[in-house]
Amino acid sequence: MTEEFNESMINDIKEGDKITGEVQSLEDKQVIVHVNGGKFNGIIPISQLSTHHIDNPSDAVNVGDEIEAYVTKVELDDENETGAYILSKRQLETEKSYDYLQEKLDSNETIEAKVTEVVKGGLVVDVGQRGFIPASLISTDFIEDFSHFDGQVLELKVEELDPENNRVILSRKAVQEVENAKKKDQLLQSLTEGDVIEGKVARLTNFGAFIDIGGVDGLVHVSELAHEHVKTPEDVVAIGDDVKVKIKSIDKDSERISLSIKDTLPSPFESIRGEFNEGDIIEGKVVRLTSFGAFVEIKAGVQGLVHISEISHKHIGTPGEVLEAGDIVSVKVLGVDVENERISLSIKATLPNEDVVESDDETTKSYLDTSDDEEDNPTLGDVFGDKLKDFKF
Repeated sequence: MTEEFNESMINDIKEGDKITGEVQSLEDKQVIVHVNGGKFNGIIPISQLSTHHIDNPSDAVNVGDEIEAYVTKVELDDENETGAYILSKRQLETEKSYDYLQEKLDSNETIEAKVTEVVKGGLVVDVGQRGFIPASLISTDFIEDFSHFDGQVLELKVEELDPENNRVILSRKAVQEVENAKKKDQLLQSLTEGDVIEGKVARLTNFGAFIDIGGVDGLVHVSELAHEHVKTPEDVVAIGDDVKVKIKSIDKDSERISLSIKDTLPSPFESIRGEFNEGDIIEGKVVRLTSFGAFVEIKAGVQGLVHISEISHKHIGTPGEVLEAGDIVSVKVLGVDVENERISLSIKATLPNEDVVESDDETTKSYLDTSDDEEDNPTLGDVFGDKLKDFKF
């Protein structure tokens, strides 16, 4: 009879089978289940009720619930011809979870999961089993304290699955990167040259400051930080500063944006109206030399041109024969045009000479009247020289 009993059990429900049943009762450390089509009841130990730690069976199931589970063992009592199925609901949940996560990984789709624990190396989330978000994959931004994520439901991408080692790695950063790319594209399409917008200083280099204007960084070259000469960007701005910038140019294909802080500031020329007049003799500092003359700063942000013919009574081939950047010189004001931000100056008119020659009125008039597209007007190369070679992202 015992052999017949054992044989009937083997042909009935065996280890590894998936069963369905109804929860009959909840005990302290286990759940009793009526197994559909089975000869005996099933027992689910509390450790096999859920993929997450629970303190009481009622945290996972209730009496009357219809459940599915795997049979992990069949216990037989040959003497009394009774037995029990040892079941695992956790094993089935884990299997279903891996199937679901693999599908999302293959299709590159996102999932939502709740953060159940904040640990030193990242976040633990509920994905039908224990999933983990390493600190490096939590955000595109640096985050020092993760505690505020506890209890939050996050949108995530599956990064790695390893069922054999119960390893599920997820990424919030990957989702943010896709969102940021969309926002960047929308922002680039909405920007127009000449727009004045708000931004935040993101980082500084020796050639300028990068400004975050809403997910896209634009460059303010050092020459565009202020009207006056700026030696280093740190002299004018600091990381985190909120600034107003004007868009000078946009290359949407390469995502390069040239910005200016200087163009949003009042012109220093407005402050000199009536301060400098024709015939005044003042001191200034030579700030740069060009082939056609020297630019002399007579007030912060205000520069005038000493044409090469106004540098010396003697004929010179280049301004560099007489002057160097940084020289302090006396200059005579030959003309002022505040509207066009032009000042014509003369050094030789302040110097003694036995054979005094009158200032070249035609040269002065030419400079003050020159429009922006004429050859005598200083080019960006004249103004910034070698600095332009560093203009890059």
